[in-house]
Amino acid sequence: MSHKPSFDEEIKSYQAQQNAAVSLIQIVSNLWYNQAVELVFFRNQLIDVKSSSILNLLSESTVLAEKPLNIFEILHAAQALERLPLSPARIDIGKLALQIKKYHVDHAQLVNFIRDELKGINQQQELKPRDVVLYGFGRIGRLLARELINKAGSGQQLRLRAIVTRDANDAKSLLKRATLLKTDSIHGEFEGKVRVDAENQSLIINGITVHLISAKQPEDIDYTAYGIQDALVIDNTGAFRDKQELSRHLLSKGTLQVLLTAPGKGIPNIVYAVNEKDIDLQEQHIFSAASCTTNAISPILAVLENKIGIEKGHIETIHSYTNDQNLVDNMHKKSRRGRAAALNMVITETGAGSAVSKVLPSLAGKLTSNAIRVPVPNGSLAILNLETKSKITVDEINELLRAASFHGELVEQIKFSKDNELVSSDIIGSTAASIVDAPATIVSADGRNVILYVWYDNEYGYSHQVMRLSRHITGVRRYTYY
Repeated sequence: MSHKPSFDEEIKSYQAQQNAAVSLIQIVSNLWYNQAVELVFFRNQLIDVKSSSILNLLSESTVLAEKPLNIFEILHAAQALERLPLSPARIDIGKLALQIKKYHVDHAQLVNFIRDELKGINQQQELKPRDVVLYGFGRIGRLLARELINKAGSGQQLRLRAIVTRDANDAKSLLKRATLLKTDSIHGEFEGKVRVDAENQSLIINGITVHLISAKQPEDIDYTAYGIQDALVIDNTGAFRDKQELSRHLLSKGTLQVLLTAPGKGIPNIVYAVNEKDIDLQEQHIFSAASCTTNAISPILAVLENKIGIEKGHIETIHSYTNDQNLVDNMHKKSRRGRAAALNMVITETGAGSAVSKVLPSLAGKLTSNAIRVPVPNGSLAILNLETKSKITVDEINELLRAASFHGELVEQIKFSKDNELVSSDIIGSTAASIVDAPATIVSADGRNVILYVWYDNEYGYSHQVMRLSRHITGVRRYTYY
């Protein structure tokens, strides 16, 4: 008969796990702030995460690996990492710990094993930090500001230098913008410090000065007057959508590249990890990060198109309401969107089906799409109804997507869930672009019709895709180990 631990033994065991998690937090902070090495756990962020949250994250390993990890195995891997000279990198400590466990690496060989596993980490070119300007400070703009500041680290990648608004930035407006950045009804409170510098029309965020610039036209701004050079301007206003309009940003002194956080016309529409390699960074200077829905469905469609082929399909998006809908019934230029957003399900159009063809040309003309806005403020669901070229079973298609979430180029984009109780509020704060709801997968009896349910945080997950694409086009993407 196995020994059942006493209550005191259980308490001591949990205390030991908490202590190990605290030690891990110290290593995570040291590597990030001193060496620009970011540790993640199966793509979950560890910077500024509490010890209890880290222990809860251990359940992620049960989905992706046959043998789950414990906190002590993760800590030992991190301690060995800390002993190595490392260039800026993003390292999945969960994946690394699994490799150590798989090959039964003993303590004496741990450092050498990790050095071999991370070969190439110190061979990358030195990163040249790039300035970033947020043109617009709405929902996506504020999330990007949070992420840019949180990921400032030792300042070797993207540096938020300025925010442009079309309204005046007097003391009252600055305070309101600071409050909106600091507190968010959906994503919670920003952990950092935000202070208003009204005299210099700036926000001081975690000790970093971010200029607030008021301008009616992008070409009127001289960013060099603020010490900003070769900036990436991330336009999240939605006011400019085509190449001609977005080119106006390049007339501003100090601007080198432009990234639109919406579908664009006449410019490359990019879903990071799916088609970013198709762009010529030397010749092109204006890019689109496509839409949140396109970022959610493209990684899944890319896996299926590559592995089994897609004949045709329909995408139905169950999307949270957005700022362009009315809070109460009122006039609206678009059909149905004038009705109260928090009280109605609203059928509306989406260009996601056609937009996918810009990212995956092989699917051109094969997909239709529509959307239903529903009374939740964030968290959306895409239902992919697909006719496949090859026969497949539920288990086979789920395994394809599970494998893609653990190995290959789409591990940051796809998260695989086996949770039978998953609902929309559970996916808020996920950095993944696509969250596969495996228990909901349906395959027809003949194996040719597949229905997949893909969740996505249309704000936070999309913002992380924008960040990934930003690092790519500016050339500051670090070595990654997933």
